[in-house]
Amino acid sequence: MNKAQYNGKLFDIHTLPREKYELVYEQSLRNKWTCPMCGGIVRLHLAIEHAPHFYHVSNPCIKEERQRGNAVAIRPHQPFQAKEKKQTIVCGIPLDTEQYEAVQHVEGPLLVLAGAGSGKTRTLTTRAAAMIAHHRIQSKNMMIVTFTTKAAKELAERLYAYNLDVLPTIGTFHSLFYRMLQHADPFRWRHERLIRDWQKEKMMKEIGRDIGIDERDFPYDEAMQRISYWKNTLTPLHTITIENEWDERVVQLYKQYEAKKQQLELFDFDDMLYACYDMLRTDERRLRQYHERFHYFLIDEFQDINSVQYETMKLLASHTHHICAVGDDDQAIYAFRGSDSSFIHQFQQDFPHTKIVKLTENYRSPHPIVSLANSIISKSRTRIPKQMNAQTDSAHMPICFFPYDEEEEATMIACDIQERMKQGAKPSDIAILCRTNAASRAVFERLSQLHIPVTTDGDSFYNRRIVRYLLSFFQLALDPNDEQAMTDVATVLFLKQTIMNDLKANAILQDCSLVEALAKLDRIAPFQQQKLRTIAPLFAKVKDMKPMDAIDFIEKEMGFGDFLKKRGNEGNAIEKGSDDVRDVKVVVRKFKTIQAFLSHVKRVQAYASTTCDDGIQLMTIHRSKGLEFPIVYIIGAVDGLLPHDYALEAYRNGDVAPLEEERRLLYVAVTRAKERLFISVPSMRRLKKANASRLLPSLKAKAKSPV
Repeated sequence: MNKAQYNGKLFDIHTLPREKYELVYEQSLRNKWTCPMCGGIVRLHLAIEHAPHFYHVSNPCIKEERQRGNAVAIRPHQPFQAKEKKQTIVCGIPLDTEQYEAVQHVEGPLLVLAGAGSGKTRTLTTRAAAMIAHHRIQSKNMMIVTFTTKAAKELAERLYAYNLDVLPTIGTFHSLFYRMLQHADPFRWRHERLIRDWQKEKMMKEIGRDIGIDERDFPYDEAMQRISYWKNTLTPLHTITIENEWDERVVQLYKQYEAKKQQLELFDFDDMLYACYDMLRTDERRLRQYHERFHYFLIDEFQDINSVQYETMKLLASHTHHICAVGDDDQAIYAFRGSDSSFIHQFQQDFPHTKIVKLTENYRSPHPIVSLANSIISKSRTRIPKQMNAQTDSAHMPICFFPYDEEEEATMIACDIQERMKQGAKPSDIAILCRTNAASRAVFERLSQLHIPVTTDGDSFYNRRIVRYLLSFFQLALDPNDEQAMTDVATVLFLKQTIMNDLKANAILQDCSLVEALAKLDRIAPFQQQKLRTIAPLFAKVKDMKPMDAIDFIEKEMGFGDFLKKRGNEGNAIEKGSDDVRDVKVVVRKFKTIQAFLSHVKRVQAYASTTCDDGIQLMTIHRSKGLEFPIVYIIGAVDGLLPHDYALEAYRNGDVAPLEEERRLLYVAVTRAKERLFISVPSMRRLKKANASRLLPSLKAKAKSPV
């Protein structure tokens, strides 16, 4: 039904402004809307494949019919053509023609370009088993290398199923290289000397304090990632280009961190890689020992390899060239970690007469999804040409739908999930993929509100540094004695953390709140005193403002805008503090008071702290790589998010590499889907008009709303 009543007034969904849909939906959840005929409670249904409509919560007084929405089905350019694939049995495993070709090539270099869902792991493990069982190659002379412990375990389990007497040496780059170091110098590489990531961060922060870096004001996680990137790409310290203050700080941390490790005779995970490379490069006797032991090498997920890993494997395989690299340049999405898919091209130069086998049969997704994936990745300028072929067809096309903004996007996805769960879908069969953790905020909140189980690895949006600082102004407006909030606000106001003791003392001695004590600080510079005397009384004004007005006021009148410009991580390519503020503005539109908004934040954080192993899988596209799900939703397929702003900016400056990686990201996301695929293209994002992602193929029937 299209009409319903609110406060006795009749409304038609077709005449309501689109931006009001979310408000109506929220009101309907609180049973505020009724049927004009029977007076029963009705709710607004915002779905993907049906037009928005009101429906009775129970016992409809009329027959309720659903109209199709204005979503767009993306149909294949070519009809599905079933192909009979010749199957060859090797070690009890059926292989198609290309898989068999890869398994049979044993001597010399082999590059297997394994497309998404093409049976890469089956091919790799069958090849290893056949080498041992049929070619009489001793397993002790084989090394299989991959990137994650989970992948190494899966490879081992699959090889166990072949009933081999002895397995090859299998492990991650880190584990295998570390074992080599321990064998060479067990005292120097004792396990107790390993710095874990949390210890590394602690040491970095200690160094930062010594050189005057406030840990509440500096993204140490990004600094650690940057330092790892330099080490894994074999970038000498003296060649690092310093473009801004942040670069200068990170280089300073890097130098002192390396010096401190050397002084304490400690090492971290990155050292395992570089030290092994350096040992094999400089110690001919040691390298010769490994040449005598290992003759055949298999590398999984080769597109993710970085410089130090690649150079080390080149050294290990330099005597025989019996090296097999299995990967897919179309799924190279970890450049930020130092991975470089160009090594797929380099491999053919470094190992002459490389045989190339392309696995192009997709056993995961049906023809409509594979066709969409092909159309996306075919526009890549840097890939090795290949075309994936689906083994199955489906009547279900990939669907693009067009919510008004990120809030309505979340509602439409949640409503669609509710329908599918009623039809028997399990939560763990469903994945919602996003470009960044911050982009998942609205979906997580809607799922939690509807008590739909959700599994996520990301931290709560409201724990993000800039968001937390902004909320601290709200909290102090309501409770002028909130010490934690005052600690955050002191950071925003560029006050040293030691000032908290003076604030507490002033509050006690002069019988006033912490906020009032701000104006009474005297052991600071005169210009700071004047600034605090101006700002302190403003908290009382914030208390009675609407949240949206309060944010603007805090930015312009209370120093938050200045902090964002100087310390809001605005130089970071991926996540800027000002973007987080815009995301908060999207949320607060729904709330009339600061108290109501903070209560909402508290509920969301409480839900985020609960664990759920079999809920809806809400994750970034990067985390989804290697996984597959019957039902996949991709959110935020608009310019500025997918592709990300930083990639578009680089493209405008003549660098196409980041945009090409964004294209591969979308390709990876699409190819996670086994049965159904839904892509959201909101018309508004962060309160601004958004354009459909340039990475999507042109939509023949573009729609602005699902009405």
